[in-house]
Amino acid sequence: MKRNLRFLIPAALFAALVGFLFFGLYNDPREIPSPLIGKPAPSFSLESLANPSRRVGTTDYQGRPYVVNVWGTWCPECRREHEVLLSIARTRAVPIVGLNWKDDRALAQRWLKELGDPYDAVAFDPEGQAAIDWGVYGAPETFLVSADGTIVHKLIGPMTWSIWQEEFLPLINSPGGRS
Repeated sequence: MKRNLRFLIPAALFAALVGFLFFGLYNDPREIPSPLIGKPAPSFSLESLANPSRRVGTTDYQGRPYVVNVWGTWCPECRREHEVLLSIARTRAVPIVGLNWKDDRALAQRWLKELGDPYDAVAFDPEGQAAIDWGVYGAPETFLVSADGTIVHKLIGPMTWSIWQEEFLPLINSPGGRS
């Protein structure tokens, strides 16, 4: 009997590993639910990218919905979504707060000067601590925060116009989005 168990344990572990790998292959990593959905947005107060003597924080947006977009100049997908963010900013639907993550200040400032600045304000997070608090593990990531300070949606990957219209705008325009 003990001899049979010696073979069953490795076989069971192998089967479990295969199950996890199979599950991972058939699930879109952009569909990973955030544990922060429905919870208060983590607060931050960081130096402004444009002016280090000024602070940018979540308390600046209390009482109204806003978007937090995590980006960096080192991120190719951030460049891909930038034009969409500029279009969204022109609609003035909600303020867009940039969280410049693990970046070089001068490069990020030049990026916004050359490509345009879609942000109401940009918080500079060179060490990445605020991004960790928000559960960020890659850029770009975009969060929608309701007027009561609750995270209501998270997008992993670049924003597109169709995602904005189909996923974000309905939540912004819902009674809970503007409350």
